[in-house]
Amino acid sequence: MAAFISVPLKKTSEVDLVKPLSKFIQNTYPSGEEQAEYCRAVDELNKLRKSAVGRPLDKHESSLEIVLRYYDQLCSVEPKFPFTEGALCLTFTWKDAFDKGSLFGGSVKLSLAGLGYEKTCVLFNIGALASQIASEQNLDNDEALRAAAKFYQLASGAFSHIKDTVLSSLNRDPTVDISPDTVGALSVIMLAQAQEVFFLKATRDKMKDAVIAKLANQAADFYGDALKQCQYKDALPKEVFPVLAAKHCTMQAHADYHQSVLAKQQKKFGEEISRLQHAADLVKTVTSRYDEYVSVKDLSDKVNRALTAAKKDNDFIYHDRVPDLKDLDPIGKAPLVKPTPISVPLSQKYTDLFEKMVPLAVQQSMSVYNQRKAELINGTIARMRDATTLCNGVLASLNLPAAIEDVSGDSIPQSILQKSKAVIEQGGIQTIDQLIRDLPELLLRNREIQDASLKFLDEEEATDNELKSKFKERWQRTPSIELYKPLRSEGANLRNILDKAITADAVVKERYQSQREAIAILCKGEADLNASIPSANPAKTMQGSEVVTTLKSLLAKLDDVKKEREQLENDIKTVNFDMTTKFLTALAQDGAINEEALSVTELDRIYGSYTDRVQKNLTKQEDLIGQIQVSHQEFSKMKQSNSEANLREEVLKKLAAGHDSYIELVANLREGTKFYNDLTEILLKFQGKCSDIVFARKTERDELLKDLQQSIAREPSAPSMPAIPSYQNAAAGGASSTPTPAPRTVYNNKQPPPRPPPPTIPTSAPAPVSAAQSMNPALAGAAASAPAQPLPGTIPSQAQGPPFPTYPGYNAGYYGMPMPVGYNPYMYGQTMPPYLYQPQAGQAPYPTQPSGYPLPQPPFYPPQQ
Repeated sequence: MAAFISVPLKKTSEVDLVKPLSKFIQNTYPSGEEQAEYCRAVDELNKLRKSAVGRPLDKHESSLEIVLRYYDQLCSVEPKFPFTEGALCLTFTWKDAFDKGSLFGGSVKLSLAGLGYEKTCVLFNIGALASQIASEQNLDNDEALRAAAKFYQLASGAFSHIKDTVLSSLNRDPTVDISPDTVGALSVIMLAQAQEVFFLKATRDKMKDAVIAKLANQAADFYGDALKQCQYKDALPKEVFPVLAAKHCTMQAHADYHQSVLAKQQKKFGEEISRLQHAADLVKTVTSRYDEYVSVKDLSDKVNRALTAAKKDNDFIYHDRVPDLKDLDPIGKAPLVKPTPISVPLSQKYTDLFEKMVPLAVQQSMSVYNQRKAELINGTIARMRDATTLCNGVLASLNLPAAIEDVSGDSIPQSILQKSKAVIEQGGIQTIDQLIRDLPELLLRNREIQDASLKFLDEEEATDNELKSKFKERWQRTPSIELYKPLRSEGANLRNILDKAITADAVVKERYQSQREAIAILCKGEADLNASIPSANPAKTMQGSEVVTTLKSLLAKLDDVKKEREQLENDIKTVNFDMTTKFLTALAQDGAINEEALSVTELDRIYGSYTDRVQKNLTKQEDLIGQIQVSHQEFSKMKQSNSEANLREEVLKKLAAGHDSYIELVANLREGTKFYNDLTEILLKFQGKCSDIVFARKTERDELLKDLQQSIAREPSAPSMPAIPSYQNAAAGGASSTPTPAPRTVYNNKQPPPRPPPPTIPTSAPAPVSAAQSMNPALAGAAASAPAQPLPGTIPSQAQGPPFPTYPGYNAGYYGMPMPVGYNPYMYGQTMPPYLYQPQAGQAPYPTQPSGYPLPQPPFYPPQQ
């Protein structure tokens, strides 16, 4: 039989995996040993791709092992990197495995962004290489037969998996070689060949004829199914169809032959003859139609011998009726093969290069969880800080604790001295001025980064729209306006964040201007500070009053509440819990992650106690402030009412409020500076994403333009010939419509007569006058005035005068005589030039010998005896 059918490998273009994947790792994972390890794994992955698909592969199991490892690694990497057009945009280009190119050297190929397309093409190569390895096996031993059956089933499983997944893996129509119809047919072909290998092994092992017949019948059924799937498709090479047809008939003939042996054993001689006749007809069909593809000489001889013997025995001995084939019981089937399921890892030597990297679903869940956690923490801290701000505002409005400390009326209250010292230690008013001056520069930097990022998208989108309008339906790729929607949305979100930050900066600056005078006073030394505060003479009896003691006690308790909140804030910030393990467990058990349910449960468990403590703290502060306000009213009644005391109290209130505002302004400005710096990193990552996707789109655009140019070059310039005018088709006057051919000069192949040697002219003889000179006196005069040239006695080395044209059939080197001038309808009514040669009536069509010269006679050669 003929060699088994094998599938050619798909070819791909080189892709740089290192740059985009390393950049994603650097932007996603913190710098350190973990990041360096992931980057090294990316280098190994890039090398593995070059080894698996970037070079010619030997038809050996070791080469298949490399491709299997690469496919396993792709399956492992896919959930850990965002391989989408809008995120990590990597474009893979693969050529059609069965396309042979065109006159212009092009070939059908497809470029797509997405790892699903790469996995599909690599899996196709796994099936193709497995089919080639199986076809190379020497089927003379059992080990090779087992290997061939294993590889054919692996190839069938690979093609079957592609059939089921290719449409969902790609976002557009695939090339013909990986279309569901083509890979479905290939899967059945590989399965049929695996079944045939089992038939060969059963035949070699001389198993029972009933078993062999069932194996052959099943193989014939597989080949018949493959034949039906390939019958109306031209995707596969033209040699595939006749091979399948021949093998279908051959395996059916084998099944009938072995079933006939079984019938003979059961003494069903008529059935034996009927099956042998059918087998002989099938073999004859193969010999007459597909002999160049499949050789069945041995089977034909075996069947014919058996048929001759069976007929002879039946005619002389048994006289059994030969039934019709359709009346016989069908031959059973014994399917021993099935497509190998594709379940990773396929390689026995596979090790995950990114084993420590969590899947992308876990990364996304962690991102949402961290956002929920940040919202909870920020909300709780914001409540506590608002409570502190409210507390400080109430105390400042009551001039506490300065009011109960200012008993002398001349010295600076101790609380004011502490507030002044705190302001000076933090840099005073110069710190705020410097922070405010830095904000516009930081804002401008962020604006420039954002504008540059969006400019990348705008320029590429404009180019894409221009090409779309130029090529229209030929421009088959995702429009940029659709692809960039997530990036546009992210850019708009970043712009809104910047706008809100600008508004917040304006509020901070306005508040700073309102408190600048009080802050400036607090920045002075103790003497200058005392001079800035008006003096007063309060009653000495207030120093030991019960109201002052109560107020001091309440203020101390309130201070303890504020310190408790500070400790709570620090504790909440330092709580850390890694949800990665829980998300990984949920992904492994359920195949998906219910992030909201898991996150809410864990956050409540971790931060629930802190939330309760914060609520109790706020409630306690609210009660203390109420008691302080009541006591302060009694304290105010005890104080003497005079203008100096009121003025001094107002100044002390402003200084206390100035201190609180200073602390808050510095915190706000530093948070703003940190916000702008952090936003710069986010914008740089956003700019990198925009730059990467624009670069990938440019690469894809260049590939698509190249393909379009080649496809346009292949198109015929004139799709249809113009219609023939009616006057050319219609025969004038009823004559034949076939045009009369132009007269042609027919040359015969006769040799011309031998050329006579040139005459010998004596030097004293006058030069002969040519016919032209005799007819034209001017030419004669010119000839007479020309200097005399001695005539050589031999043939000149070059032709004298203009050479005559040569004619077909004449020997090279001889010049033909000028043709006589015949009838020319275009010369009618015109005067014949006198220098043209005109033959006289009855004259031969070549000039006669000039008079006065004897005709040279050719030499006489006697005939050879």
